[in-house]
Amino acid sequence: MNLPCLWRWGKIKGIQIIGTGDFTHPIWQTNLEEQLEPAEPGLFKLKQAFAKEEDAKLPENLKDNFIRFILTAEISTIYKKNGKVRKVHTVIVSPSLDSVKKLTEKLKKIGNLHSDGRPILGLDSKELLKIVLDTDLTMLFIPAHIWTPWFSLFGSKSGFDALEEAYDELTPHIHAVETGLSSDPAMNWRIADLDNITLISNSDAHSPAKLGREATVLDIDPSYTEVANALEKRDMRMVGTIEFFPEEGKYHYDGHRTCNIILPPQESIKLKNICPKCGKELTLGVEHRVEELANRKMGYRPKTAKQVEYIVPLTELIAQTLGVSESSKKVIKEYEEVTAAVGDEFSILRNIPINTIREKGFEKLSEVISEMRAGNVVKNPGYDGVFGVIKVNIQQPLEKSSKQPSLFS
Repeated sequence: MNLPCLWRWGKIKGIQIIGTGDFTHPIWQTNLEEQLEPAEPGLFKLKQAFAKEEDAKLPENLKDNFIRFILTAEISTIYKKNGKVRKVHTVIVSPSLDSVKKLTEKLKKIGNLHSDGRPILGLDSKELLKIVLDTDLTMLFIPAHIWTPWFSLFGSKSGFDALEEAYDELTPHIHAVETGLSSDPAMNWRIADLDNITLISNSDAHSPAKLGREATVLDIDPSYTEVANALEKRDMRMVGTIEFFPEEGKYHYDGHRTCNIILPPQESIKLKNICPKCGKELTLGVEHRVEELANRKMGYRPKTAKQVEYIVPLTELIAQTLGVSESSKKVIKEYEEVTAAVGDEFSILRNIPINTIREKGFEKLSEVISEMRAGNVVKNPGYDGVFGVIKVNIQQPLEKSSKQPSLFS
């Protein structure tokens, strides 16, 4: 998970602007200075010495994919407010390394920035917002994965019930929130408190191969200002988001992992949110929490709603066609073959014609992608830290084709 590897995987995935992550960590900050160089205003590219080595590992069709870095960090704040312990994660986006340095100088007086890439600060998230604004008004302050039970703005375990409860008079400086893997825009549209807030999606990756699980789609000339304006003004530059099916997120339904109990919210409510096996409190998932705060019926769509696309990661689709696990060497081999022959992952999943994928020799995969694009999937929701499983609903068994490589047997 270093910058050169992120550069290469960004090209494989088809991501054009990727967050650096962890800019508050002193060693990572040094890496940013040593390995990146300015590109368009507020964006960065990998220095040629590093890029050349990584591009040599890519197939020819992916080497010229456009990719830039934008300076980002995630910060965990743990504090007490209104009689309750709060645990909130926040994504901060910076226009420059100078602003990064100024912010970290302030934060290192509050907590240990060396211990983790995502530092834990005993600081009210409103106070963190105030520090960010005092450092650079053009920085973006984005509450992260806002519905996750344990560490988020609206989480069932430690969250708030409204934006203003958390940020008081500074609430107007919150222009965007990250919906997280376990929720989608449709769930967030039910919350009137978010009507004037841009809903963004990010991969929240902890390894390079997990980049691009979700993404935000912008129609801009690449620059930090254009990114910031698109999120703050919510105009035509903000196109929409690419989403996990929210059921695949690991906190979608209620449950108790140690007891292998998974429940939809209506069943949990009947049980008074108590695990029927051990008698302890259930971990209430995102759908339950949205239902608690929603002031609109399911299916409501605001006039200002942006485009929403749903995808299943390419490795999961390949695994389904092969009948093996996602981590199988066969899956990795075919992933490399299809991206080398057809294109980057986002393009394969979203817009390369199905016939093209089929004609390149990936007939079974083309069928599965076609059904995925149509939303024809079976969903087994995630719960209490366990990822859900999404399977494409193929009515007829996938038969071996004479056009297919033997890899598909």
